[in-house]
Amino acid sequence: MAINGIQFQKGLSLAAFLKDYGTEDQCETAFIKARWPHGFICPCCSHTAAYEFRRQERRYWQCGACRHQTSLRSGTVMEHGHLPLTKLYLAIYLMTQSKTNIAALALMRQLGISWKAAWLLKHKLMEVMAQREADHPLEGDVSVDDAYLGGERTGGGPGRGSSNKVAFVAAVEMREGRPQRVRFDPVAGFSFAALTPWARLAVAPGSCVVSDGLLGFEVLERLGYTHKVVLAPRGKAGTEIEPFKWLNVLLGNLKTSLSGTHHAFKFAKYARRYLAEVQYRFNRRADMAAMVPRLAVAVAQTRPCPKRMVLGKAEVRT
Repeated sequence: MAINGIQFQKGLSLAAFLKDYGTEDQCETAFIKARWPHGFICPCCSHTAAYEFRRQERRYWQCGACRHQTSLRSGTVMEHGHLPLTKLYLAIYLMTQSKTNIAALALMRQLGISWKAAWLLKHKLMEVMAQREADHPLEGDVSVDDAYLGGERTGGGPGRGSSNKVAFVAAVEMREGRPQRVRFDPVAGFSFAALTPWARLAVAPGSCVVSDGLLGFEVLERLGYTHKVVLAPRGKAGTEIEPFKWLNVLLGNLKTSLSGTHHAFKFAKYARRYLAEVQYRFNRRADMAAMVPRLAVAVAQTRPCPKRMVLGKAEVRT
């Protein structure tokens, strides 16, 4: 049996990671490159000349034109954060190099920080992943299916009506019989009204979409997509036929990863981020070593996400 080159790639070893990101100075240099790959650019006037200085051991740049002062983290998702950059890069490493997810509790122990800090950092990184994935529609041959995340809870209603279940669309872009990219998008339901904005966001025009006959997916035809229906038999046999075989494998891996890592989380509130984490990692699986610098660039380019935006109104229970 041939070895899967992607699955058995070396990735980035811990020793190699520590060689490049083991000190605060190394991480600072890497993050400067991630934020300003072609040199400093003032966030206010786009001027490229600046004076550097330090205040309370933190590095600042003062624009030579408008005199605006900015730190390395200001204007990024890590604005107002106090964790050392070594902790940030180690969290990026742990969240990208594992085939499965890592819980905030495990992140707490690996980073040597409090659980609240680890949870907040994890959710900020997942938010970066979600925003990075949002504008990348699938194209070509696409298989789609309806799915649910979460289980029944006492008093929450049975089956699909459970208040603890989150509906999402699983879609995979296929090429030569192999999966290329996936999307896992939470939706309000599977009506035409709910699936219309999903289709416009998740599937590129001109794509050929295959579904299992769910009525809601007929909206694809109304929007101008080529839509094919393949009625799958019930039971296990229905999960093994083309073109749904790979889609069901990916769905199984997704649910196993989430249930095996997290005891529980508020599905309705945080499903988008947890699904995006799995999606982000899968779509970049061909070069695992590159995921560390790539996610650092995304962190540097993502607008601030303060704690109140991460938490929302409900309390945290993960």
